[in-house]
Amino acid sequence: MSASSIQPDPSMIGGISKAPFALMPNTARFFKERATRFKILAETSNLGPYLKFLSAIADLQAKLIEELPPVTPIDADQVARARENTMPPIDRAAMVKSEDFRRTLALFLERAKTIEKPAAAQQALEAVIAAGEDTLEWMIGNVIADTMPVEGLAHHLYIAAATQVHAARLAAGLDALKLVPVAPGVCPSCGGKPVGSMVIGVQGAEGARYACCAGCATMWNEVRVKCIACGTTKGVGYRAVEIEGDPEGKTAVIKAEVCDECKSWTKILYQNRNPSLEIIADDVASLGLDLLMKDSEYKRAGFDPFLVGY
Repeated sequence: MSASSIQPDPSMIGGISKAPFALMPNTARFFKERATRFKILAETSNLGPYLKFLSAIADLQAKLIEELPPVTPIDADQVARARENTMPPIDRAAMVKSEDFRRTLALFLERAKTIEKPAAAQQALEAVIAAGEDTLEWMIGNVIADTMPVEGLAHHLYIAAATQVHAARLAAGLDALKLVPVAPGVCPSCGGKPVGSMVIGVQGAEGARYACCAGCATMWNEVRVKCIACGTTKGVGYRAVEIEGDPEGKTAVIKAEVCDECKSWTKILYQNRNPSLEIIADDVASLGLDLLMKDSEYKRAGFDPFLVGY
């Protein structure tokens, strides 16, 4: 994720500036940063082989960003209508029917053949490449609906990765100032679900909290103590994996934010405490928190196409 578009406001010297509502993805860097983070996490994680595979996926995503021709931007009239009607300007259903998306998907699947991968991932890729149009449409539909069936997670991962590339390129072309809040747990750019949220430490938004879209990578500002699934500020609490010397997990940089109103939970990452945190990579690597919450009364609301099985 990138917050490089934030600039200090000279008029706020001696005061506190308001954090911008939305931060658009910097496609030139965030897939590269994600690949690097996955690689670093793989070195010490029990999920090492899988994280290494995902590092290669993110690296491929970054390379496609550099190679693909410019994407057709969202029409200005569509952006204006979306703003007027409090809707996201990117129509997900229309997005995946475009020639730009199909070109991206075909190229991603072709290049994915060269990635070092587990045997199961290789078999899944071969199945996706050989899939008929009806099956492919079904998988694409699942991805844009943020619902991936357990029995096809490995197959859908490739579709989701290609979709992230295309969606991020579209979102990067939007003007953050023209986006408006849509609804709790809904990306203002593409209407997708958030992975979770991050408290960032970037100048101009120090300590601000942003929900992070799992699809297009847009980040949007939310107040600190608020359920990003239902929007309530009541009954919000936090859980964390026990840390040696800190049984209550007060110093944890990744926590589960739980909501007693809708009985859901999402991860919140404190990037202001650890600048190396990356929302997708650290979500996958912090599987221990998912295991902690699995048998609780709360249901995970955050969506991550790479968090296989959870």
